Amino acid sequence: MKFFVSTGEVSGDLHLSYLVEAINKKYKDVKFYGVAGKHSKNAGVEVIQDINELAIMGFTEVLKKYSFLKKKANEYIDFIKKENIKKVILVDYGGFNLKFLELLKKEIPNIEVFYYIPPKLWIWGEKRIKKLVKADHIMVIFPWEVEFYKKHGVDAIYFGNPFVDKYIVEKREEEYILLLPGSRKQEIKTLLPIMLELVKESKESKFLLKLSSEEHLKWISENLCEYPNLYLEFEKKLPECVKNSKVAIAASGTVTLELALMGLPTIVIYKTGFINAFIARHILKIGFVSLPNLTLDREVFPELLQERCNVEEIKKYLIKLDKERERIDRDIQEVRDKLSGKNVVESYGDFLVKGER
Repeated sequence: MKFFVSTGEVSGDLHLSYLVEAINKKYKDVKFYGVAGKHSKNAGVEVIQDINELAIMGFTEVLKKYSFLKKKANEYIDFIKKENIKKVILVDYGGFNLKFLELLKKEIPNIEVFYYIPPKLWIWGEKRIKKLVKADHIMVIFPWEVEFYKKHGVDAIYFGNPFVDKYIVEKREEEYILLLPGSRKQEIKTLLPIMLELVKESKESKFLLKLSSEEHLKWISENLCEYPNLYLEFEKKLPECVKNSKVAIAASGTVTLELALMGLPTIVIYKTGFINAFIARHILKIGFVSLPNLTLDREVFPELLQERCNVEEIKKYLIKLDKERERIDRDIQEVRDKLSGKNVVESYGDFLVKGER
């Protein structure tokens, strides 16, 4: 059995790698090809396009690369035809994958498409569901998505959130403030200077800056050696960093849910360009952006976005989080309880291979 896979960001690649590992562990003679990153490659995917070339975010960025992405979509379709692949797994990355889905179904109508972690349509607009339902199966990882799709007459597949299988609440030494500025170039260039300003003003604290690759140093103009209370980490995985941390300051994204499931109080920060911010606020009507907050529909972690993303606000909330430890611990446990399932990743893998629940 052959699968073609398509994702475009580190978080999607991580989720895809879990699926590939689970399937390869249980089933023989299954092969995976496609668009992925290092996590999925290590799990057994034959990568024909590395996601590092596709790491874009925001409305203006997608528009700039539209012709490049369309060309890539047609290349992938040619590959699928050549290899006679019958099943496709799309993971997140809606800006590209929805268009790819449309082209795919037009060129190969009988191909079976599984959309795993579909775009957040309750944020991006429900009209896009017309494109999404071209997929044969929609597989979601949050319970509120099941009700959302049911409202539109779609039977979404849900077994729980895969991260609940992967992460435990870590016992911590509470030595560092963990800094996670994201994995994309624009995130690091925007958020890291704010983090470094905090490091400079908080000489009594020790900070651990976790970057996912040494390549990211090319995007950093500051001399990190100037900060004696800053420690840099590339090699250690996130749980190891969490074990040595008392709190995190993290870019909004999947990592905020990972931190919650490991029990680490977190301040969520984000700042984007004027056009993207205007669209997000006035057209998309975004409420909460972080996954722990969306899970409980209330503030678990503070969100400091746009003009609130500054050192003064971060300092204020570092003090507040320290005072609210018991409340945060209770909320974090509630997040875990709400997202739990039985053999979550294995269940999604079984569905992909067998097509039945």
